[in-house]
Formats: sequence, structure tokens, C-alpha cells
Amino acid sequence: MAIQTFQSFDIICILTLIGGLALFLFGMNSMGQGLEKLSGSSLERILERLTSNPIKSVILGALVTAVIQSSSATTVMVVGFVNSGIMKLSQAVGVIMGANIGTTMTAWILSLTGVEGEGIMMFFKPSSFTPILAIIGMILVMMCKSAKKKDIGTILVGFAILMTGMNLMSAAVKPLETNPEFQSILTMFSNPLLGILAGAVLTAVIQSSSASVGILQAVASTGAINFNSAVPILMGQNIGTCITALLSSVGANKNAKRAAVIHLYFNLIGTIIFMVVYYTVTSFVEIEMLNGPVTETGIAIVHTVFNVFATALLLPFNKILVKLACATIRDDKNEAAAAEDQFSALEARLLATPSVALEQCKSVAVKMAECSRDTLKLSISLLSRYNDRDAEIIIENEDVIDNYEDKLGSYLLQLGSKNLTVTDSQTVNKLLHCIGDFERISDHAVNIMECAKEMNEKGLQFSKKATEEINIFSNAINEIIDTAMIAFEHDDVDTAKAVEPLEEVIDHIRTEVRARHIKRLRKGKCTIEMGFVLTDLITNYERVADHCSNIAVCMIQLHDNNSFDMHGYLNDLKAASNEEFTSKFKAYSEKYMLP
Repeated sequence: MAIQTFQSFDIICILTLIGGLALFLFGMNSMGQGLEKLSGSSLERILERLTSNPIKSVILGALVTAVIQSSSATTVMVVGFVNSGIMKLSQAVGVIMGANIGTTMTAWILSLTGVEGEGIMMFFKPSSFTPILAIIGMILVMMCKSAKKKDIGTILVGFAILMTGMNLMSAAVKPLETNPEFQSILTMFSNPLLGILAGAVLTAVIQSSSASVGILQAVASTGAINFNSAVPILMGQNIGTCITALLSSVGANKNAKRAAVIHLYFNLIGTIIFMVVYYTVTSFVEIEMLNGPVTETGIAIVHTVFNVFATALLLPFNKILVKLACATIRDDKNEAAAAEDQFSALEARLLATPSVALEQCKSVAVKMAECSRDTLKLSISLLSRYNDRDAEIIIENEDVIDNYEDKLGSYLLQLGSKNLTVTDSQTVNKLLHCIGDFERISDHAVNIMECAKEMNEKGLQFSKKATEEINIFSNAINEIIDTAMIAFEHDDVDTAKAVEPLEEVIDHIRTEVRARHIKRLRKGKCTIEMGFVLTDLITNYERVADHCSNIAVCMIQLHDNNSFDMHGYLNDLKAASNEEFTSKFKAYSEKYMLP
């Protein structure tokens, strides 16, 4: 009879189990992506609010993990944050602990498969409401134009697929319910070491503690496993999930590796203490329930109790965990003095969470914009007070900005290939357009510096009238670069709208300065050589203004039209009926009127 029962678990059951696991993982991934898209950049803003308060860090870690449905993803994200310098190692401890609590949410969702009842309670059976959720989700994904509604639909479809996968796994292992051979194998896992090893290996192989807990819940649905066998396996599953963070830390800096090691130590120490307490209590107190079969809900309870217990126990000793990790991963003698990589925020590990990676791109782009602005202003100052040291700084900054464009552009292209929301995709396009303008502004700063250098080396000077005109022109350029960069840094569309009227005024200034120079040249008040310098200078000024205009128009366009018909947009903006543009143009014309 036992042989017949064992034979009933045939190749079809194995394939069904594997297929159910595949659906489970796909559904969990889809649901996590939908939740992440729906949350947008709030994940980054949540993590930015981290303080040295460890309790707050735990809560935030649990919330983020509950959103993306993966403690491994949260921990990998933390490793990336630590590697890029966004997060301190002491802050990472609380987030990692919170991630372990947040991941228990999946087990509670899966415990719904064990809900029993009649009448209205049957509605809470996944077999009852999963098809309804799938239908609603598909309608939202296929028929709605709103990105948010599509994301909600993705979440619902992902949940339905996840529950379908869970039901398939449960059905696949159903034939083992009365199999004495299978039950004797499960009895082996009541040995703590074997149970922990089995759970750790299973989780390490499939790279998901949520999936391995789901498999355990599927087995629990047969009634073939008791608490004494399930507890060690659960402990092992918590240890096995650390492998993902450890693998992600390969090639990272020392602190990122320490964050991954802290995750491992947290689960190892928590497991040892929990198991000692568990077996000490059960050896002195007879608890009948522990010898009986464990349910899906029971698995969820044990999973939650362990992670809350471990966090409550080890959180007060978070500094000791940091010291233990530092003792394990020691600094090289020359590493402490190493300079911080200015591109460390462009962490490849963060690409797995596009909304967070995009926020990092924004912060790096702001640094690039500030460097470009400061370089331009420094070059303008050399026209009146030239010195070789500032000229060297301008050349060094231009190399840095070129590097920014290369590194940030490559990172944005990688990010653009990810599954982004419409808004995030538009932001990627905006950044790709703007960093090109930042780089060109720095090129013009070098050209302006070379004009100043030529004047200094040849002892050339502008006439008094030309100097007054250039000073007014320089003031207008300083204002337009400030306005464009402030608008970009703060994503301020109203400020961006002040750029184009000023750019038009600058075009008129350039035309007037050139015309006045020709008059002076004819009267013999200016040399041809000085005229070449002046022409180069005002040409570079005018092109800087053009790039500021590009930045501002790109921002306004994406905000208003979500398109890139720049010429059409500029024509509409400059139309005589545009009172706002006309008013600002008039104000700037009066402010920068040539003498």
C-alpha cells in the first residue's frame, strides 16, 4: 500500500510542483514590481528620512520590504546604499532587521489558502476570490490608460498568479499526505541540524525565503509535518536568504560587505538563541500542539514570532553587530585614506529597484549641474582677473564633467531598459537631454577661459564702452545659468519659464554688441585682433544661453505636453499672445539695457 501511495507521486506531480513554484515566483515578482511602481520615488524618500534611531530604521525596513515583497531585494538595496555612501553601516542594521519582519507578510498572505468555512466565509478562500482579482486586474491592465490603474492591475494579477502557484504546489504534494515513507523523511527534519541545513539549502538554491516558506506551507497543507519538524526548517530558511546579499556584495566596498555579513550574523545568532530557548522550554514543558500537524497559519505565526523575537533581542546590541562585522571584514591599511568616489551613487545593485536608482541619478545630475555652473562663473571672472590656478581648475572641472556625462549617461541608458513607469521614463529622457547641455556649457567655459588667457598673454584690453557692454552681458549670463540650474535642481517649472525670455534678451544683446563693435572698428577705436576675441566671447555667451534654454524648455515640455517638439513649443511660447513671456521679456530688456 505504501509503495502504491509513493508511486502516486509521479512525474506529473513533480512537474506540477515545479510549475507551481514558477508561477509563485513570477506572481510575487509581478506583484512586487507593481507595488514598487505605485510607490514611485517614495521608497527613496522613506529611506532618506532614516536617522540614527534604530527603531525607526526597523519600521522603515519592514515597510519597504512589505511593499516590494522581498527581504532579499531590500537587503541588496541596503548593500547598494552602503556601497554608494548614502547609508551608514549603523543605519543599515535596523533596516536589515526590519526587512526580516517585513518578509513575513508573504507567509500571512499565503496562509489564506488554509482558510476554511462555509457560506460567506467561503469568500475568503483564495479559490473563490483569486479569479475575480485576476479578471479585475486584466481589465485594468488592458483597458485603462492611467499608469496608476495599470500598476494596480499588475498587483492584482500578480497576486492571483502567486495564489494559483501556491494552490498548484499544494495539489502537487497532496498525494504524499498519507505516504509513510514521506512522513518518515519529514521526521528526520525534527533533528535541528538537519532541518536547519535543509531549509538553508532550499532557500539558497531558489534565492527567495518567501518561496521556500511557501513550499513549506504547501507541505503543511497536507498535514504531514508537525511543529517540531517545521521550526528548524524555518530557521534554516532565514539563514539561506542571506546568500543573496552575500553574493551581491562581491566586488563592493568593505562597508557594503559588512552590511551583508550583518544580515548573516543577525539570522545566525537569532537562530541559535531561538533554538536554545525553544528546545529548553519543550524539554521541560509538554506542549501537545507541537506534536500535531502544523498549518499554513502556524507556519506564518512561527515565521513572524522568530523575526520579531530576534529583532527585539538583537536591536539593543546593533553596535556590537557592527563591530563584529568590522572585525570580520577588516580595513586595508591604505583604504581608510582612499578618496570617496564621486560616482559611487550610481550603484549597479540599485538598478534592481528602478525608482530608487532614478533618485540617485537625479542627485548625481544636480552635482554635475552645479559643477558646470561654477566652472562657467569662474571662467567669466577670469575676464577681469586672470590667474593660472583658476584656469587649471576650469580645465580639471571640464574633465570631471565629461566623466559625469559618460558615467551618468551609461547608467541612465541601463536604467531606461528597465520596466519603468511613464513618469520615470520621461525623467530618464529629461536627464539624458540635460546632461548633454551641462557638458557643452563646461566646454564653452573653457573657451571663455581661453579668451581671457589670450587677452592676458597679449596684453589686450577692451575699450571702456566694450567693457561696460561685456559686464552687462556677463551679468545676464550669470543670471540665466543660475535660473536654469535652480529650476533643474528643484524641478521648478515656474522658474524654468523665466529662462526663455532672458535667452531672447541675450540674443538681442549679442546682436547689439556685435553691431556696436563694427561701428568702433570702422572708427578705428578697436583693433581687428581685439575684435576676434570679442566675437569668440559673445558667441560662447550666446551658446551658453541656448543650452540653458534647452534645459528649461525640456523641463516645461515634459511637464505640460510630455513630448519633444521643441521648435513648435518655442514658437507657441514666443507668440505675441503669451502675456507671461512678453512681460518677462520686457522686464529683462530693461534690466540688461546696454548704455
